[in-house]
Amino acid sequence: MTEPNSWQERYHSSLMNTFGTPKLLLARGEGAHVWDADGKEYVDLLAGIAVNSLGHGHPAIFEAVTTQLQTLGHVSNFFASEPQVNLAERLLALLRAPGRVFFSNSGTEANEAAFKVTRRTGRTHIVAAEGGFHGRTMGALALTSKAAYREPFEPLPGDVTFVPYGDTAALAAAVTDDTAAVLLEPIQGEAGVIVAPDGYLSAAREIATSHGALLWLDEVQTGIGRTGAWFAHQLPSGDGITPDIVTLAKGLGGGIPIGATIATGAAADLLQPGNHGTTFGGNPVACAAALAVLDTIVGEHLLDRVAALGKHLRDGLGEDPRVVSTRGEGLLVGLDLVSDSSAEVAAAALQAGFIVNNPTPRSLRLAPPLVLSDADADAFLAAWPGILDSAGVMA
Repeated sequence: MTEPNSWQERYHSSLMNTFGTPKLLLARGEGAHVWDADGKEYVDLLAGIAVNSLGHGHPAIFEAVTTQLQTLGHVSNFFASEPQVNLAERLLALLRAPGRVFFSNSGTEANEAAFKVTRRTGRTHIVAAEGGFHGRTMGALALTSKAAYREPFEPLPGDVTFVPYGDTAALAAAVTDDTAAVLLEPIQGEAGVIVAPDGYLSAAREIATSHGALLWLDEVQTGIGRTGAWFAHQLPSGDGITPDIVTLAKGLGGGIPIGATIATGAAADLLQPGNHGTTFGGNPVACAAALAVLDTIVGEHLLDRVAALGKHLRDGLGEDPRVVSTRGEGLLVGLDLVSDSSAEVAAAALQAGFIVNNPTPRSLRLAPPLVLSDADADAFLAAWPGILDSAGVMA
């Protein structure tokens, strides 16, 4: 039996086929740039799906992780560490509400913990949105509407009602006095960067409160500066609401795995000893990385920069007549094409040296590092018409 030679052959002979064939074998990164194994350079406009908030190889994360590993690497949940407590306090301060935090390792784990919080209300009914995405574990999958994700693993935990995203009347009709929680993303990333209509989140807050239900916002993709605010629900469109539960991950660790479930008010006391746990969650190294991310966002004034640069990208991309619409907040940018050609456009962009994502047949998503330079943004905008030409998109 011959040994596999190419990295694709090695990949398929050793890893489960859950993602198909990867597009590239990446070798290194710096800032918003990555290089593949052949030495070709790309501008990373996806940031590991909104994870690498400070780009690749940022010195603040490197220093924080290295220093923490030299001091204390892992302690389990039998003990606390200073980075863990510091990070919990920082997140509550940014949320501007008293509460408590549970740390885990990913977005889907953060949502699993939140799901268990809702069960401690004594109710089981959840109202979630069509087009939402909350993770791949069995509990989080039960809250995700896409049939292709759900059906191979049914039966899933039940008592979930899906309503059209942004439809206040449908939400009001679905929530009852038996509802444990309303679950929404302030901006739906997997659906193609769909922004909540003005007033929708505040209406959801009122509807949930009127029935004694929790309002749970999944900010796994939108949190920690991605939209130009610490949390997307703190943008003006959120009308100053305070959710009962917020879930975070992705950009929080800047590439180091960490998730967070934040519960405010009475919801903060619903989980008690024995109700939930994790071995790696709240790891000092992950928490140190997250603190470095927060410090850098503040120190480099990235929130204002993200808002301005995101508008620049949306405006520039929308100038081409083959783009029907652009949308998003900050550096979470979505656009619709005139035809179902997003896969061809993403492939043409990769060939041109830019990494983008096509979440639906007609839409593209950009979620670059928050440290993306003006020069890289302008280079992409300059290349954009040629990318559409190469993909065969006609006006």
